Amino acid sequence: METKNAIPLSKVGEGFLVSVVGVDAGRGLRNRLISMGLFTGTQIRIVRNDGSGPFVISVKNSRMALGRGVADKIMVTLSG
Repeated sequence: METKNAIPLSKVGEGFLVSVVGVDAGRGLRNRLISMGLFTGTQIRIVRNDGSGPFVISVKNSRMALGRGVADKIMVTLSG
């Protein structure tokens, strides 16, 4: 797991493809994210991140909105 260059998901701009490398949260949130398909190795495309309003991502052809606090806890690295 490459966490040296990891950044919070909330800091990634629209259109970028990233990979989840970890979640800096308690067991409850980690389990909720896993049930949504967000776990280590998952690739996420940022659909909307304009600094306000919903933070929208695409995971496996499904779109979902995350709260900014949750997006701050998901650590990612840029994918190719």
